[in-house]
Amino acid sequence: MKPFTYTFTVPQDAIDHNGHVHNVTYLSWMIEAAAKHSELVGYGYEACSALGGAWVAKSHHIAYKAPAFANDLLRMETWIDEIGKLKSTRKYRLIDEKRKKVVCEGETEWVFVDTKRMRPMRIPEVIIAAFEAE
Repeated sequence: MKPFTYTFTVPQDAIDHNGHVHNVTYLSWMIEAAAKHSELVGYGYEACSALGGAWVAKSHHIAYKAPAFANDLLRMETWIDEIGKLKSTRKYRLIDEKRKKVVCEGETEWVFVDTKRMRPMRIPEVIIAAFEAE
């Protein structure tokens, strides 16, 4: 599937005591990117909730490639790599626009769960179709 992309400027509050973006901040940005992409295709939190489900992270993996600093212009790319019956693998790439360098790459395995039972449930076909059509 093609990447969902947007740019943003690194805020000062993302910077840690080493003078670059804190490692946990990258995870927050990835989760934010997943939410924005899901909203774009029409299946954000509210729409999934109306279907009785929600996405829950099973695992995250982040590979840090280069530091990012306050005021850097970054491009976030995210896409669904695989989508199955119960889970989906989403990939991420964060690029420094000025230096044309990959800052980090990541992957999250998301499980679709029944919000009443908090057990995995089949991903509704309308959600799969929405991501595949994009």
